[in-house]
Amino acid sequence: MSQPETRDESRPSPEGPLIFDALLTPHRSLPPSGLRWVMFGLAGVLAPMGIYFMTLGAWPVFGFCGLEILLVWLGFRASYISGRAFERLRLTHERLRVEQTDHRGRTRAHDFQPYWLRVELVEPDAGEEDGFGPRELALTSHGRRLIIGHFLTPEERRDLARALETALHRARMPQPTETLLA
Repeated sequence: MSQPETRDESRPSPEGPLIFDALLTPHRSLPPSGLRWVMFGLAGVLAPMGIYFMTLGAWPVFGFCGLEILLVWLGFRASYISGRAFERLRLTHERLRVEQTDHRGRTRAHDFQPYWLRVELVEPDAGEEDGFGPRELALTSHGRRLIIGHFLTPEERRDLARALETALHRARMPQPTETLLA
């Protein structure tokens, strides 16, 4: 997750001064250059093993070694494609806009009025063995519920919830009115 940025109130934006602006992206632990090394290493181990079994007369093993390489590559490719998804949260005094972009580039925008908005962090039940952290982070308002940051780690969800609650508190504060000088 890229870190949420708290913006200076004096910075103008089309919908008013930005209070909070965060870009949420899924983490990928292996960069594309690392994938090349993994694939070359895997091929370097499986190709000689497949050739060895082929010389013993077990020729189908060679095909299965190639199939394993293909399946690992397809798995990583699917992971990188799903990593293209991201979410953008922008908060002003008038609204919180959440833009969710999927891996195909389709974007859905959701607008919330900050005054009524609640940040809900759903923790696992006390009796469950999965006590690693929050399962989901949701925004709720007037019967609407939007889950955000589903690709974040539990600690990142907690940090985002804290930062968003702080920013919402700032957004709910009365704005200073400009006085006209006569």
